[in-house]
Amino acid sequence: MSRSLITLLVVAASVLASGIAQHAAAADGIQLHKRYQEETAEGSGRFHTRIKSETWEPKATAVIVCDMWDRHHCLNATRRGAEVAPRMNQVLKKLRSQGVTVIHAPSSCVGAYQDHPARKHAMQTPRAKSFPAEISQWCHQIPSEEQGEYPIDQSDGGEDDDPQEHAAWAKKLEQLGLNPRGPWKSQTDLLEIKPQDYISDQGEEIWSILADRGIDNVILLGVHTNMCVLGRPFGLRQMARNGKNVVLMRDMTDTMYNPQRKPFVSHFTGTDLIVAHIEKWVCPTITSDQILGGSEFRFQHDKRPHVVIVMAEREYETNVSLPQFALANLGKKYRVSYVHADAKERNTLPGIEVLEDADLLLLSVRRRALPQAQMKVIRRFIESGKPVVGIRTANHALSLRGKEPPEGCVVWENFDQQVIGGNYSNHHGAGPKVALEVAKTAAKHPVLADVDVSKLQGCGSLYVVSPLADSATPLLIGAIPGKDAEPIAWTNKNPFGGRVFYTSLGHVDDFAQPGMNQLLSNAIDWALASQPE
Repeated sequence: MSRSLITLLVVAASVLASGIAQHAAAADGIQLHKRYQEETAEGSGRFHTRIKSETWEPKATAVIVCDMWDRHHCLNATRRGAEVAPRMNQVLKKLRSQGVTVIHAPSSCVGAYQDHPARKHAMQTPRAKSFPAEISQWCHQIPSEEQGEYPIDQSDGGEDDDPQEHAAWAKKLEQLGLNPRGPWKSQTDLLEIKPQDYISDQGEEIWSILADRGIDNVILLGVHTNMCVLGRPFGLRQMARNGKNVVLMRDMTDTMYNPQRKPFVSHFTGTDLIVAHIEKWVCPTITSDQILGGSEFRFQHDKRPHVVIVMAEREYETNVSLPQFALANLGKKYRVSYVHADAKERNTLPGIEVLEDADLLLLSVRRRALPQAQMKVIRRFIESGKPVVGIRTANHALSLRGKEPPEGCVVWENFDQQVIGGNYSNHHGAGPKVALEVAKTAAKHPVLADVDVSKLQGCGSLYVVSPLADSATPLLIGAIPGKDAEPIAWTNKNPFGGRVFYTSLGHVDDFAQPGMNQLLSNAIDWALASQPE
């Protein structure tokens, strides 16, 4: 057999194998884990984070790339777009290889592609026989959103540039002959557009593509979540209200939000708040690692540690006070997730799996047994040496006072002694306010920085917690008339090496005092600090 013939056969075999592999990839379903939020009870305003796993048929799926322009009037938005685009291109490449339809939607820039095969592909698609009402229009709200409150103020357009940098950027755009308020001319070159893709920014045209290809599943990615991704004729709202099985790829997006506007949180927290709004009222979300593997994408300047707040007690309304505290005090520096008690089943914490990705646990739980799998999540977190901050009932969070837990559930009876470093046995009766003083040698502790103890008091009953573990350091001492004084705030280093802060403060009226909020903020900062005491 000649060498040329052998070479030909090898090439043919390679092409055949490649074709078989591509066919197998296209035939395989897309495994997605859709995250959404569900009210703990109707009208409660509190939400469980839920995950629903689905397998999507590639041929019945489209991914729409929203407004990934070459430039933006906001310099930081331009930078973030360029940062996320390479990862986004990998997502598109993988989905395309699986047989998913890719639609590029660079609004107002389609003219730049009039001769591109992908644009012709869209224009040659047969028009749908019918269209949903207003599919060609911007959608500002769908009925389900009326149940919630929009979480950020974007009335200024959401630019988060440094003023001097913004002025220099606007001048540069002018020098390039571009409109500083609308400098986009095309989609970024960092995203490949293949001939089999589609290019369109028209609602009816994109709806026709979906109808022609029998597509019911839609993935939206691109920018900006709170504006174009939600509101465009091909955006999340239109897809959701018109019956498409739509998801937002939440790590392949950005938000136009200025931290100088309410609720005065970081830019990235602003994005988190919009994503939560979407998960509650519009559609579920997914992440790019579900397509590519590895970890989800994170912007390089998003350095926020992840604080998970777990609330499951019925006495002190911390399911209200702690989210309010977090929004006002943590949103600039931290990413915050919430886990609420189940309204119907006492001994479960839906969504506790979020601890797998957490840096700190803030605990406000009272006497709960948990399913073994959920307790393992908590134990795994604490035994990894990660920090814990507990308030009020946290020292008896996982104890039933020796009672047998319900079938299938377990307790952590010595959680107080082993982790918190206390020895809770009871509390004195309600009534007298608890007077506070700084413990000896604790005056310069960072947890007490800027806390005016003279204006802080305990509004709940005084807990009996003595004696503390040898590893604990008292910070505040509380006293009521006729009773022995008790430690009311302390730090601890648990046997797993993790930093712990605990305070028996946490009554709803405690949070009306600035000192309580400062104390808890300081405690979280201290617990996450890398430097030794």
